[in-house]
Formats: sequence, C-alpha cells, structure tokens
Amino acid sequence: MHPALAAFPAALVLATVPWLKAEDVLDLGSRRELFVDRYLIAELRGTSLRLHKPELAPPVEPPRPHGHYATVLHDGGTFRFYYRGDKDPAVGWKTHGLEAYHDGEVTLVAESPDAIHWTLPRLGLYEHPSFPAGNIVLLGEFGVNHNFAPFIDTRPGVPPAQRYKALGGLAFQAHQQEVRARRGPGGLRAFVSADGLHWSKLQSEPVIPEEWGQYFDSQNHAFWSASEGCYVCYFRRFVHGLRGIARTTSEDFVHWTPFVQLTGNLPGEHLYTPNTQPYFRAPHIYVATPTRFMEKRGAATDILFMTTRGGSSYDRTLTEAFIRPGLRRDGWANRANYAAIGIHQTGPAEMSLFLTGGRRYVLRLDGFASLNGPLAGGEMLTKPLRFAGAQLDLNVSTSAAGRVRVAVLHVDGTAVPGFALDDCEPIYGDEFASIVRWKGAPSLAALAGQPVRLKFELADADIFSLHFHD
Repeated sequence: MHPALAAFPAALVLATVPWLKAEDVLDLGSRRELFVDRYLIAELRGTSLRLHKPELAPPVEPPRPHGHYATVLHDGGTFRFYYRGDKDPAVGWKTHGLEAYHDGEVTLVAESPDAIHWTLPRLGLYEHPSFPAGNIVLLGEFGVNHNFAPFIDTRPGVPPAQRYKALGGLAFQAHQQEVRARRGPGGLRAFVSADGLHWSKLQSEPVIPEEWGQYFDSQNHAFWSASEGCYVCYFRRFVHGLRGIARTTSEDFVHWTPFVQLTGNLPGEHLYTPNTQPYFRAPHIYVATPTRFMEKRGAATDILFMTTRGGSSYDRTLTEAFIRPGLRRDGWANRANYAAIGIHQTGPAEMSLFLTGGRRYVLRLDGFASLNGPLAGGEMLTKPLRFAGAQLDLNVSTSAAGRVRVAVLHVDGTAVPGFALDDCEPIYGDEFASIVRWKGAPSLAALAGQPVRLKFELADADIFSLHFHD
C-alpha cells in the first residue's frame, strides 16, 4: 500500500472536502458501467459520447420468424422467438373490423440453438391449417395475442410453475363498447408458464386496467428488476395526442402501483413501442429500443436508443436514429420497423438484436455507445465515485496510433500518488476486458471504498464500458 493512501479513509476525505456530500458520491461497487449516458461524467474536454450503429447480419433461410411485437428469450441452450401470426393475413381491422381482426391472431414460436438458424417446433398444443408446422403457443385469447410479451422471471424464490410470465391485451374505446360487452373488459392480462410453451392465465381479470393504456396496441413489456427489487412494466400511452411511455411497478405481478408518465419524447415525437429491458451485462441499466413513428411520412418507422435506470425519465443524450429504415423498399412501408424485446450474446465478441421480419443486427458487447476521443486527444473527468475490487477493466478499442490512459484522482482533482496519467501504461488495441495498469502500483485494493475520481485520456479511441472487480 502506498503511504499516501493509508491516510485517506472515506470519512476523512468527505470531511476535508466540505462541498462534497455523501449522496454526491456514486457507489459503483463492482457493477459494470456503460458509456450510454452522462451518469459517470462530470466534464468532457475534447471528448464526446458516440452512438454506434448495429450492422445488419446476413439472412438465414428458411424459416425466418416474423411478425410485429416479437420477443426473443434465451433459456439454457435454446433461443425462442415469440411472434404474432394471423390465421388469414387478408383480414384487417380496417377491412373486416376490430373483432374479426383480433380473433384471427395467434402467438407463434421459433427455436434456435444460436439465434441464427431457426426451426418451427411441432408442439401439438393447438392445431390450425394456416400453421401446419404446429408452432402455436397461444390461440383463442382475444386481444392478448395481439401483443403477447413473455419474459423469464428471475425473482429469487419464484415458483417453478411461474418461471415464465407474460402480459398481453388491449383496451376498448367508446366506439368499441359493443365488442367490450361481448368480450369483457380490456387491459393487460397476466399469463404464467413453467417452460415458456404451455401457458395459463394467472387470473381471469386484467392486472393492469384498460384506462391506463387507452389502447395498449403496442408491445407492453414487464420484467423482474433486481436493482429495484420489484416487477416493472413499461407500456404505451397517449399524451397530448402523441404516443408516449408510462411505467408501473409491482411486488407480486398482480397489484400494480399508479402509473408514472415518463419523459423521453422529443417535441412532436411518437414513441410507438417502449421496448425497455435490463441490459444482460449491466442489469441496473435498462436499454430501450423504441419504434419512432413518423405519422406524416407515410407512417415510416425507425428504431431509437434510450436508457433509464428506473424512475420517471429516459436519458436522451443520444438522439439520432439507432437503426434507420434502410435501402429496402419495405423498410419504408407503414409501420415496417419494430425491434423485438431481447438483446443477447450470440458469440464471443458480439450481441444480437432483432427486428420485424426476423432481421438480425449485431454489435460488439457493450457496444451501444462509447466515450470517444479524436486523434488529437481529449479527456473525461468522472464525478466522485467509490468502487469495490482490486483492478479496473475497460472494454476499449483504439486505432493503431491511438491510446488510452487513466488516472485516479482525489476528489479535489489532485492525482493519487502512483496513479497519475504518466504512471499509467498506455492501452491500445481492441479488448473487451483490458486491465488498466500503473507502474509500481499493481492493485487498486487500497483505494476501494474511498471517494475518488477517474480521469481518462483518449486519442483515436473508444471506451464502451468500465468494470471494477477482484
């Protein structure tokens, strides 16, 4: 241990910096943190946050699962792609009416060992001539099949029979009261399953009332949040004529708190789907890939990237489109682009997300966005933070001429002896867990638990995430 370090316990640091309050120190523990927002950032000097665009992977035929409001889950060695199907695609709500349209919807599933090559399993649960493969997992649930959204419940102690859960349903408007009288009240209904294939209602009544969502004709998705210790549901709601997103929480998946309308829409912007989910390598960060709906441009759609850590707002630091409609003509058709729920690791270095029509897009792990420095160089100073662990890893990429260096500072901005920028061994290359090393200071253990700052120096480099650990 450096002699200078032993003299700086956390309480003394706070006492000698009177403007610093305990609540102003970010407690990272050993969590992975991504550069997708300004959570860590106090000051940018010649650096910026940069959104990275997913790359379209080559299609694999046949089959390729398709349909709006899809969900991709990974359980053991199997990926399951849940999607909506229509008994007769020619039956539409404009041509045949709401009731006939929703009567014709079913929930289908495809399976894959790698999220690339898909098969349609013959389940034998429901039979219908329009789906000879026999891959129906839900049929005859009016409205629910429109937007059935399953998830794997990771709550500790969840009963095995309820390991999978799902929400689905619609709301009926004033002009649809005859349908409501025949079909019962709308709202989001809860379903449970032991294996993700055999589904049953948790209860007959909706768990989220129809008046909350106004329509619910979107992909309304829930999950267990380990960071918040409750179930969280994000659903679509109209506000001042614009499609927006609301959220509610629950301890038991049946009784839900009064909803909160989230801020996140830019002026005049429709967010058609919430698509908000915990990121699998940093589940305290919820990643959202909503569909932006351009009503006056032929109902064209693209995919955005937003984040939230709970609460009543999304971070919109990165406002440009995440996935554009592309060159394909059908990508610019009416409501042609919806991202599926589910972002998964599909290789040692990559993760995948999916769109309408079974399109697969790939990114590097943690690669939604990065802290970027130009070749001329730049710096980033973090807010005061404390960590747990003995080393710092970076998910980093540089050019052949680029580099990254890191300094550990006291909260007043002075360098901790042995951990200045000039003490740091330059990092260059492309690594997902590059260890930061300082000359003569092999371990960060002596600084663990103490308020510090980090200073990053970047030249033609990107840092995607950081991770303190043992």
